[in-house]
Amino acid sequence: MAETQNIPIPEIKPMADRLRRRSILMTTRAGSGHPTSCMSVAEIVATLFGRIMRYDPGNPVSKDSDQFILSKGHAAPVLYAAHVEVGTLSEDEAMTLREIDSRIEGHPTPRYPYVQVATGSLGQGLSAGCGMAVAMKKDGSDRRVFVLLGDGEVAEGAVWEAAAFAPYYNLTNLVAIVDVNRLGQSEATMLGHDCQAYADRFEAFGWEAVVVDGHDVEALDAALSKAGQTDKPLAVIAKTYKGEGVTFLKDKDGHHGKPLPEDEAEKAIAELNIVEKEPPRIETREDEPAPLSAANVEPPAYEKGEVLATRQAYGRVLAKLGRVCPEIIALDGDVKNSTFATDFLDEHPDRYIECFIAEQNMVGVAMGLAARGRVPFVSSFGAFLIRSADQIRMAGISTSNIKLCGSHAGVSIGADGPSQMALEELGLMRSIPGSVVVYPADAVATERLVATVAEHRGFAFTRTARPKVPVLYDNDESFPLGELKVLGQTDDDVLTIAGAGVTLYEALAARDQLADEGVNVRVVDLYSVKPLPAAALAENARATGGTLLVVEDHYPAGGLGEACAAALAPEGVRVHSLAVNKLPRSGPGDDLLAYCGIDRAAICEKVRELAG
Repeated sequence: MAETQNIPIPEIKPMADRLRRRSILMTTRAGSGHPTSCMSVAEIVATLFGRIMRYDPGNPVSKDSDQFILSKGHAAPVLYAAHVEVGTLSEDEAMTLREIDSRIEGHPTPRYPYVQVATGSLGQGLSAGCGMAVAMKKDGSDRRVFVLLGDGEVAEGAVWEAAAFAPYYNLTNLVAIVDVNRLGQSEATMLGHDCQAYADRFEAFGWEAVVVDGHDVEALDAALSKAGQTDKPLAVIAKTYKGEGVTFLKDKDGHHGKPLPEDEAEKAIAELNIVEKEPPRIETREDEPAPLSAANVEPPAYEKGEVLATRQAYGRVLAKLGRVCPEIIALDGDVKNSTFATDFLDEHPDRYIECFIAEQNMVGVAMGLAARGRVPFVSSFGAFLIRSADQIRMAGISTSNIKLCGSHAGVSIGADGPSQMALEELGLMRSIPGSVVVYPADAVATERLVATVAEHRGFAFTRTARPKVPVLYDNDESFPLGELKVLGQTDDDVLTIAGAGVTLYEALAARDQLADEGVNVRVVDLYSVKPLPAAALAENARATGGTLLVVEDHYPAGGLGEACAAALAPEGVRVHSLAVNKLPRSGPGDDLLAYCGIDRAAICEKVRELAG
């Protein structure tokens, strides 16, 4: 059961010094780490874990617990030291910090189950905290989220995206604690110890802010006890000193990220007021989350030849999924009438979150929602999603169960011009460890694949397009991950063309034109970008002379051609690629496909060259 530890205030200061000692010992043994950054927050962490937070030490994922996010992830040792103190981590395991087979990593990751989202890439924790706080509000819970930030990371714009989001959604259950220790990595921060400036900024964004001495336990206790009791999100601005507790380290520049040699570690620990206390030992349980099932989702209902865009089909299936999967929440960045997330909003307004034009925060909020058991679907133009590249990268490290949909992919969007065209994002999405990347060509494939990624546990990306295209597939067609579709073949096909999205239609048109010339080619729909159907691609290519031509509405770097070439090189398959090899411009979509050399005429020309 979640409850506070209720450690008496006079015992918190000795607890803080034990946290300092463990942080020094762990980093000295590891030979790397950030002990002085841990020392500045020792009283804050001790007060939170010892008096303020309500949590179930035996259950890392308890919905009945308050949540703590260490946004300044380089102070990870103090977090692990706190878990030793409350009995959820052994002293011996804590001392395995940064070893390759240890769960106790240099910056927090969910390999240690009490960490819900990976941190350490600065500026992201508050967004994740927003997502957790939203989920708690929707659950009707009175739990709180505490996010500990460093003053250096508050220079990040993503922090202020989150700071604007929290009051808009009335996240009175969210507490941001800023460790104002004055010193960054290479020099003092912009504001130094001007704590009132930090408070003024949070207040300007609609927060209640209080400035405290971050080493005064009674002041911290009073400030943090206001959590959940205010009518605004709460920001606690704590004036601290890097290296606090040790005279030769306190407020001294040049010690960031430097563990102490053994002799200095002994000297430092001798200065601390250590009151020994045997930590308890609590057995923890890790419950597996229940899988999401989309088995009862209403199937597609289209007529072959019916014309609509894949982005429209995305909105339709998302609304359908919302009817049978209450875990699904939709987020969008003020383009919902273009991504068609409006369909979900219209049916499920209580499970839609408008994130406005703040994509970094949007992805971070999704990570927080996923950590609380939701299945967030995040949509925007594909070109805009990659603004959040670092958040996406951290979602991969967090093994976060989030689903992204990037619409308006490629030059086929037309006259809006290159600033709106997603031509780089497949490389990013493919690179995320464990990611699933799908690229449906028509409405049926879109509905089937979005339902599939909903059930897949982990990061997934769906690429949708703006042009309206005819429905190719029967409504009962299935689209398993890691497979492809062969759209017509003959015994004398001279090569295989792989298309995806709009280029599949260009490939089909080229196939028909070439057939009139007496040249037969095979066309496959490469809807599963990752996992890539390498064996099926190789089989089709070998059946057609050992050549594969990949046609994509994407830049060559990181795209489908590179993926296929890397996968099929060991198979001896010759891979050729038609991709967007020049800077595009405004114009009609069909003209841009021709201008960039990925339309049916370019395909025919390339096939004649290869077959000749």
